[in-house]
Order: sequence, then structure tokens, then C-alpha cells
Amino acid sequence: MMKAIELPTVYDPKSFEDRLYKYWLDNSLFAPDLKIKGQPYVIVIPPPNVTGVLHMGHGLNNSLQDVLIRYHRMSGQATLWLPGSDHAGIATQAVVEKQLRKRGTSKEKVGRERFVEETWKVTNKHHDIIVQQLQKIGSSCDWQRERFTLDEGLSRAVREVFVSLFEKGLVYKGNYLVNWCWSCGTAISDDEVEHEEIQGRMYHYRYPLADGSGAIEIATTRPETMLGDTALAVHPDDKRYKHLVGKQAQLPLTERNLPIVADTYVDMEFGSGVVKVTPAHDANDYEIGKRHNLPRINILNPDNTLNSNVPESYRGLRVLEARKKVVEDIKKADLFIRDEKHVHTVGHCYRCHSVIEPYLSDQWFVRMRPLAEKALKAWDKGEVQFFPKKWENTYAHWLRNIRDWCISRQLWWGHRIPVWYCDSCGEMTVSREDPAACQHCSSTEIHQDPDVLDTWFSSALWPFSTLGWPEQTEDLQRFYPTSTLITAYEIIFFWVARMIMMGLEFMGKVPFADVYIHGLVRDTQGRKMSKSLGNGVDPLEVVDEYGADALRFTLAFLAAQGQDILMDKESFKLGSKFANKIWNASRFILMNLEGRNLVGDAAKKLDDVDRWIVHRLNQAARSARSALDQYRFNDASQAVYEYFWNDFCDWYIEAAKLVLEGEDEAEKDRKVTLCLTILEESLRLLHPFLPFLTEEIYQKLPQHGLSIVTAPYPKFVDERVDHEAQANFTLVQELVRAVRTLRSEFTIPTGTKIPVTVKTTEDGPSWSVFYDQKGLIALLIGSGDFQITAEKVDRHGSIPVVGSGFEAFVYIKAAIDLEREIEKLKKELRNLEDALRRTAAKLANPSFLSKAPEEVVLKEKSKQEELQRRKGKIAGYIEELST
Repeated sequence: MMKAIELPTVYDPKSFEDRLYKYWLDNSLFAPDLKIKGQPYVIVIPPPNVTGVLHMGHGLNNSLQDVLIRYHRMSGQATLWLPGSDHAGIATQAVVEKQLRKRGTSKEKVGRERFVEETWKVTNKHHDIIVQQLQKIGSSCDWQRERFTLDEGLSRAVREVFVSLFEKGLVYKGNYLVNWCWSCGTAISDDEVEHEEIQGRMYHYRYPLADGSGAIEIATTRPETMLGDTALAVHPDDKRYKHLVGKQAQLPLTERNLPIVADTYVDMEFGSGVVKVTPAHDANDYEIGKRHNLPRINILNPDNTLNSNVPESYRGLRVLEARKKVVEDIKKADLFIRDEKHVHTVGHCYRCHSVIEPYLSDQWFVRMRPLAEKALKAWDKGEVQFFPKKWENTYAHWLRNIRDWCISRQLWWGHRIPVWYCDSCGEMTVSREDPAACQHCSSTEIHQDPDVLDTWFSSALWPFSTLGWPEQTEDLQRFYPTSTLITAYEIIFFWVARMIMMGLEFMGKVPFADVYIHGLVRDTQGRKMSKSLGNGVDPLEVVDEYGADALRFTLAFLAAQGQDILMDKESFKLGSKFANKIWNASRFILMNLEGRNLVGDAAKKLDDVDRWIVHRLNQAARSARSALDQYRFNDASQAVYEYFWNDFCDWYIEAAKLVLEGEDEAEKDRKVTLCLTILEESLRLLHPFLPFLTEEIYQKLPQHGLSIVTAPYPKFVDERVDHEAQANFTLVQELVRAVRTLRSEFTIPTGTKIPVTVKTTEDGPSWSVFYDQKGLIALLIGSGDFQITAEKVDRHGSIPVVGSGFEAFVYIKAAIDLEREIEKLKKELRNLEDALRRTAAKLANPSFLSKAPEEVVLKEKSKQEELQRRKGKIAGYIEELST
């Protein structure tokens, strides 16, 4: 005989979430079970930046990953979620430099070695915060396998890849035009440049011809770059300028002359048809310069000031200052024509949002075309697929139009480029280990390249470097390739495509079979969440207020494939209310254990309602599994939500009360046993979405395993399909809903019992169903006098409601203020008639029909139909109540 189990009255996630996470860790429940044979399920976490804090995008990304990890773990696979963090070169260095400035010093003053030491301190501090935050939202990562992109093993992998690519001719150094962020003080790759339209100005001025025979008009948005001009260009077919090709023009404000060249790049229709050519500061001009063997004059210092290659009066000025002075001096020289407002696209740094300057410098590059061809071939063969599928086009387009990747960064924090230069012979040594001497002349006078590698270089190796590569470890053999990658769409280029390329190059296999691309989290107005807008929602604040399960469930519920998520803090009430519902339903069942005995064969003695709930649970398991297998997180969440809230709580538990409040002790034991059995399986169904809550209740059950974490996930079983039970109970639900709707429309209190008579045929399906469930129906509709008949019914004082093969007469007259209700109905009828007249007039208006969008017209027609339906219903009520 059991005792009642008391759950606290109020659902309070703070009282158990931290305790349960520690329990999971203490029992090593997140490590893959290596005894399980077959294909493992593996996800490597997109490593968060070590200096960051978790924002709602991380909350979404990690919640979805954990749903999959818990689902596959419960489905019997050896499951690994490998955690880690990224050293985030530019971002982390910026944080430390800011701290140094506050202390009145700088990285240059403290020196490289001490600066790196300071950065490690900041890194370790922030790393601990990130881990705590991931654990706070329930992330079931195997923390024993945690990695960091700058740890010893990954650093070795980075060197191995760099040197191998160099040996294959796929890494090279050259003096090329790169994207220079003067604020971050480094080059960045093409993919790290964000292009935005801005309001600028177009300046028109003249270049005098060197022979004094006239002048040529040009137009530019960047007049300061004229100081680096090395030619003027015209189209070879432009008759206006054919006679000038081969001549010279004078460069204003300098003592240099420029050749006039013909090049098909020039647009004859734009401006005057003449362009200034600045090969060191414009990508298109750089290509023109290559074709015509033009010199490249770099006019910028790394800090965005003009250098010694410009006249002395401009040296040391920042770009915008120089622009202003150049325009003033052109005016003084009487060469200025005009300027006007001009909208044009300008590149900005994705990190600090400073304007990017095209800049000529020595940098390291990866030759991408050979790598991209392999990645495209793997996609063509179906070795990797994207969810939603539309992102495959984005992936393929980028690979087909790929450019070489600038991988060197002028930073101190990161993987130092493993190249050493000899001060004696000038040669360079590229080595996996630090060399003691030059490999060419044996001189010990060598120095290492001061630059570091792009953060995304080490991130591209993440799926195999984290498993021990280049060592052939057991983990690498067992867990590579991984199963699924979950990430946001803005890093398809930065990370996803590069991981595929590197995985193919060094492992011979794609690093994952599936890529799920989720949307961005936006506010309810559709704006991206940001500090500047102040519209962000802190996931840890949500956890503090509602609990981790409310955060996770809400995010999964809203994560429709291929769509961004619009939300605010209020959105998380959805998950909170659901968690409360689960808590209260479980509390009711556990309270009713007092004095009861578990029945071993209860599952073999199912009544019609039991058969129905088993069928519904079976269908929910099938729906959830199917949705999760296709990364339809919102559909999976909806399936478990609808089942537990509507089927289990609103119908099955309410039906169980009929037995639990009855006199049959044996039947009470049977029903309590079934309630526990169904609850336990329902908790397992819910666990991937709400892990803390389900574990807390699971541990309270009279019989349970070590943890719900490793309990089996419900499966769809053919033997549980019961269409007869479904059809029968659907009839009960239809009758109950119809009567409840009527009670609601006339605001009849729940405690007020009303007579109800159902008329049906004795040979119809509803007759036996309603007779078998007579007591339950009476309970659910609040009827003290519930009758079923095939005879003629005295309908006086009732309002009839019609269902599938039955008509129910609900005798409400005695339960309402008749005159008041009739007057209220007549008022509503008048309002409906007015609304119908307005709608009819609008739909009869040719102007509305011809000008309004089709969906607006259809909406108005739908509104008219609904108004007519409601009018007929209200008129019927008035007629029935007036007789």
C-alpha cells in the first residue's frame, strides 16, 4: 500500500534545477555509453567566443542541440555532445586592449609576451562564465571532453594543417589588396566585410592634360585616394577619348603625371566616362593595374592616417580629414567642378563596424578553388544536406564564386603563423615545430612571423581537431564524421563551408551529414536584437524568472524551420504555463497514491478511455520522432504540448477523477497504476524539451531508474494503434465540447447542474458509446440529469446542439435570467446585421474589388460568411428561448 507523494504546491524551478544538473554530472550521464554498438550520434558545439556572454541566439542554438542530443541518447545511441569555446582573436584582443587603456597603458607598452599572459587571464575568467551559463540552461555536454581552439592539441592541429597546405601549394604569401580595418588594426577576409548603403558625396573635378591642351573630368566618392592614382582610364570604344589614349595627364596637388590607358572595365555611360585608377586602394583598380603593369602606391598607414607617399601637407591626416583638405585644395587650384549627394555601398568591419579601407600589404592566403571543388562535389553527391534545403543554393553559389582566403591577422592573440624568416639569407622556414635555425643556411638569426591566423582557420578544423587529430585517437575513429551541425545562417561562409572543405581535405569525409540552419532571434517588431536598440532578452534572466525549461520549450516551440523567431520576454510565459501544467497534473496523480496498491497487470485491463489515451500517446510519440528526425522542432514541441495538455490533462485525468472519486477500490488501484504508467511515459516524451522538470517528477515516482536522461524515448508501436477507441472518444469529446460551448455563451457557472437529453438512434455508433460513458459525460458537462433516448424529446426550455449522429437538448432556461439573456442576444443580433450591411456594401463596391489585394477581398468574404453563420446561430437561440 502506497503513501501519497507530496509535490510542493507551487512549481519552483530554482529549488531543483542546479541540484539536478549536479546529479547528472556526478553520475556521468552525459558521456557516451561506449558499450553501445552501432552508429553514434555526435554534435560538436559551435564554440562560443570566450569573451562573450550567452545571448538569446546562443540560447536558441544550444537549446535545439540539447533537444536532439537528449532525444538520440534516449533512443539508444552512443551520444556525444562535444563542448568548447573559441579564442576569438579580434574580439578578445579588443577586450584586453580596452582594459589596458583603462589602466593607462597599451599592448605596445606591456609587450607581446605580457599582453598574451593578460589575455589568458581574461580568457580563463570568461570561459568559466560561459560554462556556467551553458549548464544553467541544461546543456548535456560531455564536459570531460571540452576543448578550446588555443589548447595544446588544437594548436598542434592548426600547425599541421597550415604546413600541409603550404607543402601542397595551397597556402601562399603575397602582396595583395586586402580589406583593412584600421580600428582593429588588421586585415580581414572578404566574408567579414558587411556592405551597407550610406549617404556620401560624389566629387567632380578636372585633371589637366600634361601637354596643356585641355583637361579631363573625373568623378569619385573618395577624392583623397587621388594621391595614390597611377593612371586614368577610358573605354577603348569611347570616341570622345580615343585621341587621348597614350597621352599623359597631370595629377592635381602633386608633381606627378599619369598615363591615360584604355580598358574595357570603364563604363562609358557613368559620369564623364573617365575613371581614376588607384591600384593600391580599390579592388577593380587593382585588376586594371595588373593588366597595364601600373605601379601601386599605398598612401595609408595601418592606423588610417596618410603616409609618406603623399605630399607633406597631407601626411598624418586621417582619411576623412585628408578628404576635406584635398577638396579644399582642388578648389584653390580652380580644378573643382561640383559635388552632390550620392548613395553608395561601403564595406564595414563585421566586428567593430568601422569603414574598411582597401589596403595593399603582405598577407598569407589559402588557395580556395581546389578545396571548394571537393566541397561542391560532396554536396552534389548528397554527402551533406541542409535543412531547410534553400540554404544549399547559398552554399553552392558561394563555393562556385569563391575567392582566396586571407588568413593572416595583424594581432597578438591567436595561433602564431608557423613561419620563420632568416636575417642572414632572407629565406623563410615553414615548420610544424619551432626551428632552432634556418633550414636553408643553418643560421640561428631567425625571427617568427609576427602575425596570427584568422580565428576561423582553427574553427574550420573543429569537428576533427576536437577529437584528437592529427593523432589517430579512439574518439576520432569512433565519432568522426559527426552527425549534425546546428548553426545560424550568418556563418554558412565563415564556418560551415570551411569545415566541409577542411574535413574533406584532411579526413577524406565530410564532417557532418546534416546541417540545420536556424533563424535569427528578433524582437516582436522584427528587428535584430542588439545592445544599441536595447531590445535584447537575456536568456539567464528568463531562466531566473521562469526556469530553464520554460526558456527551452518556448524557443523550440517557436523555431519554425526557415523562419526567424519574433519574441519578447512575455513570450516565455508559454513555456512557463506548460511547465506549471505538467507540475500540477503530476502533483494530482501523486497525491492520489494514498492507500492505493500498484496493479501488475493494469495495462492488460484497459477501459475505453484508457485505450484512447494509449492510442494518443502512441500517436504523439510518432509525431515527435518524425518531426525531430527532420529538424522540425516546432512541430515536435507542438505534438508533445497538444498531447499532454489537451489529451492527458484536460481529458484523461478529468476522466480518471470519476473512478478516483468512486467506491470501487480495485478499480481505483487499476486507474492509479495506469495514471502512473502513462505519466512516466509522458515524462520521457517531454524530457528532451523540459529536462529539469521531467527529471524532478521522475525521481518522485514510486518506481524509476537512475535517471530519465538515459531512460528510453517512447516509440510508435503498431499494436497500440486503436482507431475504434479514437472514433468513440471523439464522439464523447464532440458532445462535451458542444455543451460546454453553450454553457460558456450563457455564462452558466461550473457548479450549476443542468439537464441534458441526447437523442440518437439505437443502431447508431453514438448510442452505445454514450451509454458506456454516461457517467463520464455527465461529469464533464456538469449535468445532474443526463438522458439518452431514441424517442421524441420535449424541447421546451432547451437549446439544441447538433453533432455527428446525435442531437443534444440542453435545458438552460432555469439556469439563466431569461429576459436579460434574450435582450442581450437581440442586441448582438442588431450589431451583427449592421456589420453584415457594411461588409455587403464593401463587397458590392467595384472600386474595392478592383483595387484591394486579393487576400484582403478574400478576408472580407470570409468575414461575411462568419457573420452570417453567427447571425443564424443567435437568431436560433432567440427563437428557442422565446417559445
